[in-house]
Amino acid sequence: MTDMATLEAELRISRLNLDYARCIDEDRLESWVDFFDGEEARYLIHPRENADAGLEGYWMYCRNKPMMRDRILALRKANIYNIHYDRHIVGGSQVVGVEDGVYDVRTSYCVIQTDVEGRSEVFSAGEYRDKVVLNGGGAKFREKIVVPDTFNIERPLAVPL
Repeated sequence: MTDMATLEAELRISRLNLDYARCIDEDRLESWVDFFDGEEARYLIHPRENADAGLEGYWMYCRNKPMMRDRILALRKANIYNIHYDRHIVGGSQVVGVEDGVYDVRTSYCVIQTDVEGRSEVFSAGEYRDKVVLNGGGAKFREKIVVPDTFNIERPLAVPL
């Protein structure tokens, strides 16, 4: 049976993931970094095939906040990619462990992309494997590992998932 403290943590972490998804969907990417705790927070996209096999092979690897900021700067200033709108559908977050105040959390996600001609397609579906710290009334990611269910995507991966 889940205790009330765990349920409260899951609620706060679910809110964190919902706010995170809305930030990306609304193209407020400069604020994306603010969802992470401390300059050493990590963000990775690690396809399931590689994650399950214990292989590295990341689609995106940001080992700290400066790398995340650089990613967004490059996206805004240098990268060329398909113009689209993202829509995240985020499941409820489930705490699967806690150690030294850091919650190990799993959350399902799906990202649907709509192009400028109005065609919508599933771009990515999978799981967030997060390490989260609670602070005051909120929560922040210490680490966010996005694990897409498939190794293949049809379009360039431009923005965070």
